[in-house]
Amino acid sequence: MIYLANPSTRLIRADIEGYKLGAIMTPGQGNALPADGLYAIDNGCGPTVRGEPGSGYPGDERYLAMLARLREAEGSDPCNPDESRCLFAVAPDVLADAAATLRRSAYMLGWIRHFGFPAALVAQNGQENLPVPWDDIDALFLGGSAECVPCRYIRPATREERGRKHCPSCGRNLVEWKLGPAARDLVTEARSRGVWVHMGRVNSLKRLRYAAAIGCDSADGTHLTRAPDKNLKEVRGWAYDIDRQLTFWDAA
Repeated sequence: MIYLANPSTRLIRADIEGYKLGAIMTPGQGNALPADGLYAIDNGCGPTVRGEPGSGYPGDERYLAMLARLREAEGSDPCNPDESRCLFAVAPDVLADAAATLRRSAYMLGWIRHFGFPAALVAQNGQENLPVPWDDIDALFLGGSAECVPCRYIRPATREERGRKHCPSCGRNLVEWKLGPAARDLVTEARSRGVWVHMGRVNSLKRLRYAAAIGCDSADGTHLTRAPDKNLKEVRGWAYDIDRQLTFWDAA
């Protein structure tokens, strides 16, 4: 399993180029693509600290222009996917709304592949009740928001609501959709089809262990953006722990 990080400092870039971490590139990031190592491309549609969800997405044309720049920076043959270091590029999504995400992604999945990148769909709340376009995707990105299944309440990602921990109707604890049985079933289906699986917003060893346990291939989070070099040692420890965990499972 590989943990993806913003290539923001010399130490982190060295770990990416040494294949200890992967890079995650986003529209508003401003970091250059590392000269070596694996990477993925996110779309900026997720929650941000200052803005509302989706405010980081530059629009379809500018996003495709970013893909073109990254393809040129990588220098691989777009007609030969085996040469590429890119794990996936994420089609635009709508936080916590699977139906809206499927409508928004449909147009862009083909264009992402046209630019020579593996195309990723973000699975959001409700995806378990809708068909997944398996033939059009190469990766499944586990997104979503916290929810109360009995009440069908989904927590908005607005600044006012994003800290809510209990359902406003029944008082039950809210549970992240990506940590529930619906997401686990999607991971199982994706793995059976040979589709790469990624979990977003993984900022603790506990959650990284869970992602590995259900079969995710990669994960990312904001932990290294808060104090990059200080937290790098901790993330290296997470990677060591997960490697031991996976080795134990293989042996068993």
